[in-house]
Amino acid sequence: MNAAMPTPAAPASLMSGADYRESLRRYRPTVYVDGQRVESVADAPSLRPGVNALAVSYDFALDPAMAPLMTAVQSSSGRRVNRMLHINESAGDLLNKLEAVRLLCQETGCAQRYLVHDAMNAIGQVSARIDDARGSTEHRTRFNAYLQRVQDEDLALGICMTDAKGDRSKRPHQQANPDTYVHIVERNAKGIVISGTKAIVTGAPYMHEFLVMPCRNMGQEDADFALCCALPVDAPGITIVARPAGRPGDKLEHGAALFSRRYGQSTGVVIFDKVFVPWERVFFAGEWEHSGALTYHYATHHRHSCIGARAGFGDLLIGAGALMCEANGFDPGEHASLREPMIELIKITEGFFACGVAASVYGTRDEYSGSFMPEPVFANIGKLLLATQIYDMHRLAHEVSGGLIVALPGPDEDHNPATAATLAEVLRANPAVPYDKRIEVARFVEDLTASYQGGWYSVISLHGGGSPAAMKREIWRHYPVGSKVELVERLLDRGVLHDETRAITRNRQPGRCCDTGCTQPGQAVMVPLPTPRNAF
Repeated sequence: MNAAMPTPAAPASLMSGADYRESLRRYRPTVYVDGQRVESVADAPSLRPGVNALAVSYDFALDPAMAPLMTAVQSSSGRRVNRMLHINESAGDLLNKLEAVRLLCQETGCAQRYLVHDAMNAIGQVSARIDDARGSTEHRTRFNAYLQRVQDEDLALGICMTDAKGDRSKRPHQQANPDTYVHIVERNAKGIVISGTKAIVTGAPYMHEFLVMPCRNMGQEDADFALCCALPVDAPGITIVARPAGRPGDKLEHGAALFSRRYGQSTGVVIFDKVFVPWERVFFAGEWEHSGALTYHYATHHRHSCIGARAGFGDLLIGAGALMCEANGFDPGEHASLREPMIELIKITEGFFACGVAASVYGTRDEYSGSFMPEPVFANIGKLLLATQIYDMHRLAHEVSGGLIVALPGPDEDHNPATAATLAEVLRANPAVPYDKRIEVARFVEDLTASYQGGWYSVISLHGGGSPAAMKREIWRHYPVGSKVELVERLLDRGVLHDETRAITRNRQPGRCCDTGCTQPGQAVMVPLPTPRNAF
């Protein structure tokens, strides 16, 4: 698909990676990592891989070759903003976001900022939905003002969605300890006061602000738990308890953890203890009937983004697998035992990515906000495929790489006079590939697939954006089974008319070749990809 380059736009206040690091020093969040208080997240070695990964999203937006993809122009204002902070205006925006996330994750493994894109798009949709129900513009106006500030300042936002949850068999209002869910404890003329706990907040320590969102559909009894708001990471009453980012302490001087000592993500538990949030930062508070819509919209956007993220991770495994084959002395093209698993790895990666492309192309305009939403069936199928096949991706990388990736002596032996020369001689395989290059790739594969960090990628792929069971529910809820039933009944000449009382025919859809969800004539579909980082 060909598309014109974006038209010149008004300059935006885009930060560089260095600007982002410096901006973090202006915040004073309460952060604990490995039991120790972190005084400056920008300078903490335990968090450096995460800060590095976020910095890439800033630097890519300023790279002339990458900027057409990594930024977007708002039609309403003509301003150019970071792609990760843009509200989708077309199916083309969905495609560009998908490819942008893939490129970011090729470089960093996980770039985090696509969560911000997903949350902002979802909140914009639900703010418009609430206003439509009330015949007002209050929520839309409040959200748009916040969105503009985030875009103008090019902020990084942490998404606080998953609550601690407590007893999973009970709803929020039934919990013995209400602080297992974030909830409103006070309302006054100036704002609200919230308490509770959010778990699994990616990149929590090195954000500028947090977006607090509900993690489930709330009932009327759960109204105090149905809230969505934004607040600085260093607001009084917030405590962040986090893991280190990546593998920052693993033999840095000798070459272990080559990738995840540079890039990785911290995940944190964020505790809110009577935190005040002014009304201008509250997007809804108590509108329990809209909480399900917010979780649905966010999940659909996020599952679409996850497809691009794991495709970028798949690119790393494909490249590393091919390099290991070469270092081991084999050409996969000449050996079926290696070619077949390599093809399988390619099939998995491009298979779920193709679902992301389809979800973009068939994306639809939201009836309330006018922004674009990924097609939910393809988005959920793509995310389900990657969630369940991430372990196959690791297995295939192991299969083509060999057992050396976990049996190789540690990096200290590379500098041990008693062993280094012998190891360099006997562990060399392909005469054209030096020993140090072979073990470098082996440790790269180990880092991505057979380490703590490899396990992190597996679990975050499986559960990030919801469990496989949640995706299966969404697929069944949206897939037009009823249309397929009526197709077969017509071919069988049964003459059965559509009947809404029949369970299997309730879910129907018009043909895909219609205006709804299709790309309109003249609409930009996708910007040309930068050749140096093209995934293909």
